[in-house]
Amino acid sequence: MKKVLMFFFVSVGLIAQNINKEKLDNYFLQLQKNNKILGSSAVLKDGNIVYQKAIGFADVVVKKTNTVHTKFRVGSISKTFTTVLIFKAIENGKLTLETSLDNFFPTVQNSSSITIKNLLNHSSGIFNFTNSNDYVKYYTSAKSREELLQIINKYESDFKPGSKHSYSNSNFVLLSFILEDVFKSTYASILQKYIAKPLQLKNTYVGGKLDVVDNECKSYNYAFKNWNEMPETDMSIPLGAGAVVSTPSDLLTFIDALFNEKLITKHHVDLMTTIENDYGLGIFKYPFGKQYGFGHGGGIDGFKSILMYFPEKKIGIATTTNGIGPDFQLNSLSLVLLRAANNIDFSIPDFKEIKVDVNILKSYEGVYASKNMPLKITIKEEESKLSAQATGQSAFQLTAKSKTQFTYSIAGIVLEFSPEKNEMILKQGGGLYTFTKQ
Repeated sequence: MKKVLMFFFVSVGLIAQNINKEKLDNYFLQLQKNNKILGSSAVLKDGNIVYQKAIGFADVVVKKTNTVHTKFRVGSISKTFTTVLIFKAIENGKLTLETSLDNFFPTVQNSSSITIKNLLNHSSGIFNFTNSNDYVKYYTSAKSREELLQIINKYESDFKPGSKHSYSNSNFVLLSFILEDVFKSTYASILQKYIAKPLQLKNTYVGGKLDVVDNECKSYNYAFKNWNEMPETDMSIPLGAGAVVSTPSDLLTFIDALFNEKLITKHHVDLMTTIENDYGLGIFKYPFGKQYGFGHGGGIDGFKSILMYFPEKKIGIATTTNGIGPDFQLNSLSLVLLRAANNIDFSIPDFKEIKVDVNILKSYEGVYASKNMPLKITIKEEESKLSAQATGQSAFQLTAKSKTQFTYSIAGIVLEFSPEKNEMILKQGGGLYTFTKQ
């Protein structure tokens, strides 16, 4: 149920005529050979799924492989489904964005000042119950509505409603209960009635006990050269904050329908995608080059997922994973899919890396600026590795090729450090830029 935000660095490359399926296949093969992910991805263009690929195992012990039909827990992508259902309730006259929480749960602190909109864009101030130290003690056990409300109620508010934004799963658990109250049905049934059945999403539903026989998958972390099974969150806890099960193709069908006004009105889609302090209503904004898309990420147990849609080009990508290996980021895979979908060439990483002394890495730390590029780049040493972060974007991990050369091969970025000059050379797409440490 974690928030997963992804921002991408400069995106330039060689233009290809069509999506390069063969190269994508080779890229996924390289991921599989190096134990980088267990999972499934899909690409959508103009309303059609143009690429699908699944790798790794749904069940490592019995060697059951993932397929494009394997169903994954998608974590906080569930929040976008929940937001659409809230707007369905609004369109049915059951709610407004200004309806206050005290109409449903007056015992929640500041409930009279918290609106539906505050819950949707994480400006309620309600403490995120999954961040509590106690959460690990009960998350694998079933919880009733009453028990979850008691848990949410016992924490003090983080801030005055509407004064700032802070991600909280509590918001969307409460929204799930509100949906159940106004529709007089279960969240699972509401999801089926208003989204899954109209769009024929046969592999999308609220999860229960994990069932590999029913084409679901277990989740894993990778340690000591083995995939190790993760504990299973009881789905009574996350509900509309993180309990949805789906596939990449179903997710893309859903978000394509959303942006083509097949679920809610254009006015409400516009409200969803109006960004305040980086938060939309159950959705986030993602830059790729000069384009902007919308979507959500998710993480629950060992599952991590991402869904993005770029309305201007009608391009979407989705990845659902049940395990991510060492030194690999879902951002990297998403960048490859976006480049391929936009007919931009991409590199296939070799994942070979040398170890560099941590003191050398620390000597590269700092903020670098260039006269020829508007972005500043912050270099940090973290856990004996270097990371780079451009202004306004999230950090990405670098791979050491020598004591002075580091790469982010997915985007074709090479960084060469000259500590004696306090300089860093960035190479990408045939360009060469000199940065000076400030």
